Amino acid sequence: MENNRIRPVDVASELSTSFLDYSMSVIISRALPDVRDGLKPSQRRILFAMKELNLSPGGKTRKCSKIVGDTMGNYHPHGDQAIYGTLVNMAQNWSMRDILVIGQGNFGTPDGDPAAASRYTEAKLSGMGLALMADLDKDTVDFVPTYDNEHTEPVVFPSAFPNLLVNGGTGIAVGMATNMAPHNLGEVVDGICATIDNPQMTANDLRAYIKGPDFPTGGDILGYSGIDNYFRTGRGSVRIRGKIDIEQTDSGKDILIIREVPYGVNRAALQERIAELYKEKILTDISGIRDLSDEITCIEIELKRDARPQVVVNQLYKLTAMETSFSVNMLAIHDNRPKTLTMLDAINFYIEHRREVVVRRTRYLLGEAEKDAERLEAFLLALGHMDDFIRIIRESKNRDEARERLQAYTFSTQTAEQLGILIRSQASVQGDRYVFTDRQVNSILDLRLYQLTALENDKISGDYAELLVRIKDYLDILANESRVLGIVKSELIAIKDKYASPRITRIIPFEGDMAIEDLIPNDTMIVTITHSGYIKRTSSAEYRVQARGGKGVKAATTKGAKKDAEADFIEHLFAAQNHDYLMFFTNTGRVYVDRVYEIDEAARSAQGRSIKNLLDLQPEEAIAAILRLERKVDDNGNDITFAEGSGNVVFATKDGTVKKTSLNDFVNYRKAGIIAINLEEGNSLVNAALTTGGNEVVLVTHDGMSIRFPEEDLRTQGRNTIGVRGIRPRTGDYVVALAIVDPTKTLLVASENGLGKRTPFDEYRVQSRGGTGVKTMNCTEKTGKVVSATVVSDEDELMLMTTAGQSVRIKVATIRETGRATQGVKLMTLASNERIQDISIVIPDDEDELPETDAAGDSEGGESAPAEESAAE
Repeated sequence: MENNRIRPVDVASELSTSFLDYSMSVIISRALPDVRDGLKPSQRRILFAMKELNLSPGGKTRKCSKIVGDTMGNYHPHGDQAIYGTLVNMAQNWSMRDILVIGQGNFGTPDGDPAAASRYTEAKLSGMGLALMADLDKDTVDFVPTYDNEHTEPVVFPSAFPNLLVNGGTGIAVGMATNMAPHNLGEVVDGICATIDNPQMTANDLRAYIKGPDFPTGGDILGYSGIDNYFRTGRGSVRIRGKIDIEQTDSGKDILIIREVPYGVNRAALQERIAELYKEKILTDISGIRDLSDEITCIEIELKRDARPQVVVNQLYKLTAMETSFSVNMLAIHDNRPKTLTMLDAINFYIEHRREVVVRRTRYLLGEAEKDAERLEAFLLALGHMDDFIRIIRESKNRDEARERLQAYTFSTQTAEQLGILIRSQASVQGDRYVFTDRQVNSILDLRLYQLTALENDKISGDYAELLVRIKDYLDILANESRVLGIVKSELIAIKDKYASPRITRIIPFEGDMAIEDLIPNDTMIVTITHSGYIKRTSSAEYRVQARGGKGVKAATTKGAKKDAEADFIEHLFAAQNHDYLMFFTNTGRVYVDRVYEIDEAARSAQGRSIKNLLDLQPEEAIAAILRLERKVDDNGNDITFAEGSGNVVFATKDGTVKKTSLNDFVNYRKAGIIAINLEEGNSLVNAALTTGGNEVVLVTHDGMSIRFPEEDLRTQGRNTIGVRGIRPRTGDYVVALAIVDPTKTLLVASENGLGKRTPFDEYRVQSRGGTGVKTMNCTEKTGKVVSATVVSDEDELMLMTTAGQSVRIKVATIRETGRATQGVKLMTLASNERIQDISIVIPDDEDELPETDAAGDSEGGESAPAEESAAE
């Protein structure tokens, strides 16, 4: 055309340029969060619009349609549905680890149900949402014009907490996407403060503070490798499992209760998948499913009577979304460019942002303080020469003339200093004279008559002195980088103290992870197992040492404790280290092997979790014995706990059979368990013990008989064998304990009525196995039958457990040594219908203290120790 409005272009070049511009617009202005405040532009504009509407946490809520309208009209002209969807997401506590918006009304459900229309819902800012915008009015960040140049909006928020790490976020741009995991606020703050203190922090060091993702829906993260990968590189895959508990109904049927689902899993879709697997006859052990969920997940799956619960649990993890992966891609905007961040990058960029916010805020406050100081200087000078000033004002025709005459009125700088004026404004000094600035003159003209009083004069002087202190402090902050970073730390700690909550997602070791033990403290734990199969581990520090004969402390809240006939009780209690192996031998002769740290930790008074959650037990199986194997490694760090020559396991059964098997035969243990000893019909395993090959074995029966014989009398047999005769119990009698002889120690025997005694092994002669044995305790109506026996020394501490769940921890040295055929002394005061159920040696703790006792032997807070009694055979 003549006007040259149309010109030829290269199509490929034009498409490339236009698409690149479009891509950058999507990346920067829509899809990816900013590393500084963790927000996308749409989220930032919604929160800013809510702040402008004064929707504070302590105030009233407003209709979401009003919020959406203001956001769209003033800041974000991209459609009300997109804005409302973003607003809803920031109010869903199953989507955000710490919500930024408080919603009122239907904001959807974890089942995928949508939120109600914006005209039906209301919202306001949460405390953390408001914290993102703290000090926004103090020139802490830049503002830019909005799309229509009618308003201004912040480029980024001051962000008083690291929202990017705390809440994570997802976004799909052109050719790239972000998927950031949420973390625990308290852990992230600790990690940031540690990084400030140690600028040379490494990703491995950081793991001591930030454990890993903390999803709002809970669940278990399997292993540490995925966490380690994204900490170091910004990319990694984290495996998540939901939480499934195994419980029993009153009728004895097993049920699975899904209490937590993995992050992002739709509960309704999960149930549909389970029903589909049932219809396809893949999950054949399920008889029903009920959804009892509200905001808290509770999906009950009823099992058939012959079903093995742990097998069904494993199937659910394998075949449904109860186990899923979260692929972390830490991509965010930094310096107006997309960048893949390591965890340390994200922390350092946030620290730099907060450092800049603190500096800019301090400069703003300094400027405001200097303005106030300039005004108060004028007041002090005017009050010092008030007669002259009143005369000048009264003689002036108007305000402008008064302003000119006051501005011409000067003082010597010496006079100003005598009045206590620190001359801050250079515009006020001309040579050796002090002249008023325009702002000061206007302030003087605005003086009110009441401010001429002596009291107001003193107040102005005090305010001025306080301002000078603040100005000095602001200048010191700006001149001292360590003070700036100290303020960053203190403000983060204040946010943590106010808003941090405990971790929701658990991180558990997983097979295949390297050096799991290095990540788990090897602390001493007390492991307890109840008669109905509840297991837990508790820090040994929670058990305090008591005097012999005391009432004891509660070791577990047992099921049905108020119904004596159905009361649960502690059957097994022992001490172990977190890294140790546990060999669980069942009454049917099978063995399961697990690590101590794989058991859920709980408080001393807690019930614990069903052992079916830990072991794949057969329906008829119950735990009969547990052995603790201290983990051993060679010089190269290889685990040699089950190596050849590491020892033997000696078994004792109820009918008096014994067997010896090499520990090396158990090296190839399986999660589903393996055979440890073959048992004849009607027989059951009583106990198992570790031996070195040259030990002597003692068997103790319910009627108080015992036999001692050398281990060499037992030949080593494989796992799948029956064994040989150890003791021949009399009619109605049976074996209750197996012990390994230690000549430096004594054999402690306890009876069901709370009596016990210690006897040297010298009193037990060595016999050939297979006999009836000799008496080890004089069992009478007073003592009751023998319940257990164990080998002890004076330095040991003993834990006694009763059928009511009570426990008492006593020092063995307080129990007198007596003869083999005696009744013994009282170990524990029992309530009516209460019996001793089990005893165990406990590893002493340095923190444990024995309560003070007086000369009569009375223990503080307990009953006096009973007099020792013994009776000859």
